[in-house]
Amino acid sequence: MSISHAPPHPSDAAGTAKPPASPTLQRLVPASSRRSRLPRWLRRTTGPLTLLVLWQVLSSTGALAPDVLASPGRITQVAGDLIADGSLPSAMGISLRRVAAGLVLGTVVGTGLALISGLFRIGEDVVDAPVQMLRTVPFVGLIPLFIIWFGIGETPKIAIITLGVTFPLYLNVYAGIRGVDTQLIEAGESLGLSRWGLVRHVVLPGALPGALTGLRYSLGIAWLALVFAEQVNADSGIGFLMVQARDFLRTDVIVVCLIVYAFLGLLADFIVRSLERLLLRWRPTFTGR
Repeated sequence: MSISHAPPHPSDAAGTAKPPASPTLQRLVPASSRRSRLPRWLRRTTGPLTLLVLWQVLSSTGALAPDVLASPGRITQVAGDLIADGSLPSAMGISLRRVAAGLVLGTVVGTGLALISGLFRIGEDVVDAPVQMLRTVPFVGLIPLFIIWFGIGETPKIAIITLGVTFPLYLNVYAGIRGVDTQLIEAGESLGLSRWGLVRHVVLPGALPGALTGLRYSLGIAWLALVFAEQVNADSGIGFLMVQARDFLRTDVIVVCLIVYAFLGLLADFIVRSLERLLLRWRPTFTGR
């Protein structure tokens, strides 16, 4: 019976065994870096451009009648005419002033109430219940009441926007304050921070992400409230242009106004997101894969 032996390791001239060759190492490439090399802005614009091309094709073939929805070419022409005669820039300026005034007032009121309710137990007992009751009332339904109280000038329009901004900002700031980790509070106390020091260095920074989220949500509500406010007893603004276009069945002007609303809302959201990146650089976040 023969016994087979494993082949010996190769040896050098001195007869000592050589170590086995090390395996070839391959560089691991993260999945996120194996994506398409297309720029992100190009990927993000693919969907809207596809819808725009489809819209133009349907309008050119007659599948989409002009009295139902004007073609992109016609809307571009009308937008140019409105800009040339100054009516669209004037309306945008008036609408922006209304949103800015309502946003500032709503931010002051909503944040102030959230600080009182979030930082003090007695403030929560006094403030939170009435706010929770009022926020369930549709703010659009208060337009007739505001007209009776404030007339048909600028005040009821700004009041509607203020009301729409206040509640989402209050909820997010309040939740951000009450969501601060208690271990951070205990760590601050162990370091000798006073009550105001805890609020300034621990509570408010911890509530900042929620506050910025509430601000983004409030901006969307502000533009929604503006649409309703400017279509009730208004004689200027983007909503007034839409009311006039509705009376004359001008779908092209209506779409131009809607695009302006969307563009202004997108611009406002971009500003807040840039503010988030600036103020929340200390917080690592997941950016997608």
